[in-house]
Amino acid sequence: MTTVNIHEAKTHFSRLVDEAAAGAEIVIAKAGKPVAKLVPLEKPRGGIRLGLLEGKYHVPDDFDDPLPDDVLDAFEN
Repeated sequence: MTTVNIHEAKTHFSRLVDEAAAGAEIVIAKAGKPVAKLVPLEKPRGGIRLGLLEGKYHVPDDFDDPLPDDVLDAFEN
């Protein structure tokens, strides 16, 4: 983590933003005391990829059949 004073941050702001975008964290100090932190934004997550697990598992044909009475009783009691 790099620490810079406010004057240096103003002078080299574009470079510091590029460093933060590349993953660096920069602390900005005033009179030697940290007052702010420049950090990279989280990268947006990718979209939903449908069919990613196709062929990896098998759903039984009776998956959505009604449950047996003894299992239903266990939930209801």
